[in-house]
Amino acid sequence: MARAMFEYTKRILRKVSFDPNLFCTEVKKAMHYLLPHEIEELKVFVESMIKSNPELSRCTVYFV
Repeated sequence: MARAMFEYTKRILRKVSFDPNLFCTEVKKAMHYLLPHEIEELKVFVESMIKSNPELSRCTVYFV
């Protein structure tokens, strides 16, 4: 089930990538329910999203 949550999180983040505030909110929520190794994968995913949408870069603060 945990893997399903990770895939669901990626789907949600793709859908809300038009709004940096909403994107950051969803990243913050995901940090609470994903497993540690999934958080590392999420970090890679978010970095790839930032390449196409630089305005999302402020969400990287949640990965520190």
